[in-house]
Amino acid sequence: MDASGFYAATEYGRLMVQNVAPLMTELEPEDFYLLSGIEQGMRFSEWVATEKIPEFSRLTPENVDYRLDRCEDRGLIERKTIQYQGFKLTFEGYDALALHALIERDTIEAFGAPLGVGKESDVFEVKSYKPLALKFHREGYTNFREVMKEREYTSDKDHVSWQYTARKAAEREYDALEALYPDVSVPRPIDQNRHAIVMEKIDGTELCRTKLEDEQVVPILDLILVELQTAYDEGYVHADMSEYNVFVNTEGATIFDWPQAVPTEHENSDELLARDVENLVGYFRRKYPHEIPEIDTDVVARTIADGEFESVETTP
Repeated sequence: MDASGFYAATEYGRLMVQNVAPLMTELEPEDFYLLSGIEQGMRFSEWVATEKIPEFSRLTPENVDYRLDRCEDRGLIERKTIQYQGFKLTFEGYDALALHALIERDTIEAFGAPLGVGKESDVFEVKSYKPLALKFHREGYTNFREVMKEREYTSDKDHVSWQYTARKAAEREYDALEALYPDVSVPRPIDQNRHAIVMEKIDGTELCRTKLEDEQVVPILDLILVELQTAYDEGYVHADMSEYNVFVNTEGATIFDWPQAVPTEHENSDELLARDVENLVGYFRRKYPHEIPEIDTDVVARTIADGEFESVETTP
């Protein structure tokens, strides 16, 4: 995807959620029964036949017809006539189902401003007992075929919808956060439904946007590598480490975006750990070439796996 396509996709992702949030007060319980029924039907086929929807939604055929028009007018479902007339959820419809569940569970009370919009996720501030972050996974939405090939949790499935891909990414990330928090500096997980995760809102600046003082460079690099070591001790490798998923503030560094995390018993875990270390050290080398000593990243990765890492300056 070129730059214009990327920005168009991320802007659309932001608009999707912001368009759905005001609809929540308009939608009736039966609308959510319909959306949930179509969601169930999409486990078996991309387009759910109209005559199947009453069975999945437990609504009468007459009520289904009425709800189909309501939800289609609001952009929550799409209609297509192939050999039959079928319907499928839009991502707005999937967002509505997740938001509804989180509101019903009193996890969130109100929807706020965007915190970050990317190719594979959108993050928004939400109101609860304190400001929290709500992350919608978008894996499979902009480049579904590529994600299916790359992600382990979809590669062996014959029929995979984008909802499944996004939901599995959210479940995988939430499981990792639950396992790692609080021993590793990650956002505290609060709740998860479908492709959405509610987590602690982290204040700080992305590492890629931070200008460190010379004397801060090695200590911050060491701090992040120690967090990776603690994560390894807890049974996880991040597997997608870069300067774009670390927040830096006065209290230290927080590592986020864990949907591609793999357990340490995974056959490629050591290779993925070495890649994480290389990506991180490579960024510091490029941005702070005079502050970073000569480092054998493979040795650093092995030291982390052995639980013996202390500093890049003392690693052989």
